[in-house]
Amino acid sequence: MEKEVRVRFAPSPTGGLHIGGVRTILYNYLFAKQNNGKFILRIEDTDQSRFVPGAEEYILKCLKWCGLTPDEGVSYGGDYGPYRQSERKKIYREFAEQLVAQGNAYYAFDTSVDLENKRNVIPNFQYNQTTRMQMRNSMTIPHEAVESLVKQGAPHVIRIKVPENENIYFNDLIRGDVAFDTNQVDDKVLLKADGMPTYHLAVVVDDYLMKISHIFRGEEWLPSAPVHILLWKYLGWETDMPKWVHLPLILKPDGKGKLSKRDGEKLGFPVFATEWIDSKTHEKAIGYKEIGFLPQALNNLLALLGWNDSTEQEIFTLQEMIDAFSLDRVHKSGAKFDWDKAKWFNAEWIKKLSAHELLPYVNDVLATKNIYPDKEYLITIIDLVKERCVLLNDFYEQSYFFFAEPLDYDMEALKSKWSVEKTLYFNDLITQFSQIQTWEAVEIEDIFKKLASTKAIKVGELMLPFRVMLVGGKFGPQVFLIAQHVGKQQTVARIAKALETIDI
Repeated sequence: MEKEVRVRFAPSPTGGLHIGGVRTILYNYLFAKQNNGKFILRIEDTDQSRFVPGAEEYILKCLKWCGLTPDEGVSYGGDYGPYRQSERKKIYREFAEQLVAQGNAYYAFDTSVDLENKRNVIPNFQYNQTTRMQMRNSMTIPHEAVESLVKQGAPHVIRIKVPENENIYFNDLIRGDVAFDTNQVDDKVLLKADGMPTYHLAVVVDDYLMKISHIFRGEEWLPSAPVHILLWKYLGWETDMPKWVHLPLILKPDGKGKLSKRDGEKLGFPVFATEWIDSKTHEKAIGYKEIGFLPQALNNLLALLGWNDSTEQEIFTLQEMIDAFSLDRVHKSGAKFDWDKAKWFNAEWIKKLSAHELLPYVNDVLATKNIYPDKEYLITIIDLVKERCVLLNDFYEQSYFFFAEPLDYDMEALKSKWSVEKTLYFNDLITQFSQIQTWEAVEIEDIFKKLASTKAIKVGELMLPFRVMLVGGKFGPQVFLIAQHVGKQQTVARIAKALETIDI
């Protein structure tokens, strides 16, 4: 019987959710859904010194906004909980002690002062095969003394005992065969002095107990792989070891290094999924949601930052991504982030979604400006302007004049080539518009052009002033449609107000 596909995203609650993390979530999700498997959310909060209040709730909020719902995990439940590592503390000690008893790990009683002194003596000091016998641990202290120290509760950690002169091999589903020389791997701490496990022990124990089948994580975790593989072997779980998938990095636009959490402000675009406010420093970082991205667009662009389906298709629904996703099409090399391309994805998704689908997003944008339009009217307006919007926030700039008259006018555009004849034309237009019975774009345009012919003025010289009178600037959809939808009374009033404003 084939093993059930079970994948997990296991973030630490230490800050905002970087788009690299969102992409890892997405690839986990796509792979799980394609294989009728389970996507699990586990919170790795063993490092209490780095814990940031609110970070866990933030992660859950981001997952919800992205539409990438876990099948089990923190706040979702499941048969393999608890899914928060701080609630699994007793489990890890048992396995750490097992490793010590087997001779695959050892107690280390070195204080922070001991370690600092050693670093002062040995540049780039590593606690490893070469140095471990110079330190205070259960390999250099008599057995009886070690037992006494442990019994007395003397502060200590448990370190893995990495073997000398061995090569560790494993197969990565993206990178192929990978090898590590154990002489380059240090004796990582597995259990800290406070009894909490480090990432290395906890991740292996949890992945085993939760029956994880595939481990998706960024390539920056590759150096940790040999320690983890040794733990799978030492704990007797080698045959149950998940398959490895180390994802390529998302790079800065110039390709020089990983796109980091600190790069957003410097580079001028978000690096978090949704707005992150650090509860300790109160620093605020805007997210893709707040800048006006659709979650569908963010998912789409992130999927293609490191993967393609071998066709020219670029716009994918979530279901299309699930159907097309394959690990053999995930790239080995990093993908440069392109902000202009990211905005293109969003613009394409705004065009793709119906006005009904866009309605809640546009309502939220307009609500920030205290605009609460009628639903059916807003649906009509969305269809009129969505082709002009790159970000959701553009809906305000592209449509506010449908809900209220302009607060100011582009006077340069209004006064350009203005004349007394044009003043007379628009005054007469007010009269004719006031008398029209059927207020539709076709009839509005017909009257507009016939009056221009009667006055011997080129229609082209009147169109821009008419647009500015209605919207305040040189933008917006077809001008006669604007007039139709703002209504006869507003159209007439705006022309009259603009004529007073021109004052030539």
